[in-house]
Amino acid sequence: MSSFTLYPAIDLKGGEVVRLKRGDMNEATVYAADPGVQARAFMEQGFRWLHVVDLDGAFAGKPANAEAVARILAAAPGMPVQLGGGIRNMPTIEAWLAGGVTRVILGSVAVKNPALVREACRAFPGRVAVGIDARGGMVATEGWAETSTLSARDLALHLEDAGAAAIIYTDIDRDGMLSGVNLDATRALAQALETPVIASGGVASIEDVRALKAAEDDGIAGAILGRSLYEGRIEAGPALKLAAA
Repeated sequence: MSSFTLYPAIDLKGGEVVRLKRGDMNEATVYAADPGVQARAFMEQGFRWLHVVDLDGAFAGKPANAEAVARILAAAPGMPVQLGGGIRNMPTIEAWLAGGVTRVILGSVAVKNPALVREACRAFPGRVAVGIDARGGMVATEGWAETSTLSARDLALHLEDAGAAAIIYTDIDRDGMLSGVNLDATRALAQALETPVIASGGVASIEDVRALKAAEDDGIAGAILGRSLYEGRIEAGPALKLAAA
């Protein structure tokens, strides 16, 4: 059985399930009022993981949708959840992992405090992923509000020996735009690393899933599905069958 995994995305803003365009909080479309109902629906469709982002937390620098996350965990018991957004210190990491989250995603803090990533990976093997969000190839932080002078590739290589479970690579310019995944950049990053890479941003069709799956041997271990799934451009059944092939 293939280990290529599709992660349906539940992005949280004000306790609701939304999708943004290019990370703009003013460009939010609400898809569900109850994140627990959405989580259960994804579980019943056959997905094996959930990708959850606390958008308010990403901007605030601390968790802001804890109640919504708790509803997700309660509604989809036994379904692994990876969570990002506003996770900037060890107490927050420890609290989420103790509270039922399977894997935390460290994003902005990976740029500003790489030592924390290393510490967390040592303390919780296999339970820490690094989220690298790039605009024009350069890493963006603080809920994508700031763009750094560090390239996505350089950051990934710098953290290669930390022992992260995965690198989640998002092309911000494509996120929520249904414009197609940036396959070349994602594959190039995956080929440069030993750490598995999960593609995010712009996955718009079953063809994108097929292209990413075809690059599995290059180190692409999965893809995050957002707007395309909510709007029916990708159907869960065929996509999951393709991923498992």
